[in-house]
Amino acid sequence: MGRGRQKAKQTKVARELKYSIYEPNYKALEQELTSAQRHDTDSDTDPYSAWVEDEDEDDETK
Repeated sequence: MGRGRQKAKQTKVARELKYSIYEPNYKALEQELTSAQRHDTDSDTDPYSAWVEDEDEDDETK
């Protein structure tokens, strides 16, 4: 019985999305994309580099 109610809600949401007129906010999208690009260029170092083992170090220990 619970599955039918859940499916009905999902169908209702899907219909609202399908038939509603959606006006995209291009300014907000532009700000989001440019802030992501700035964040990527600001960090020159790889945040995961400390976790990756260097292959050269492995060769020296053998």
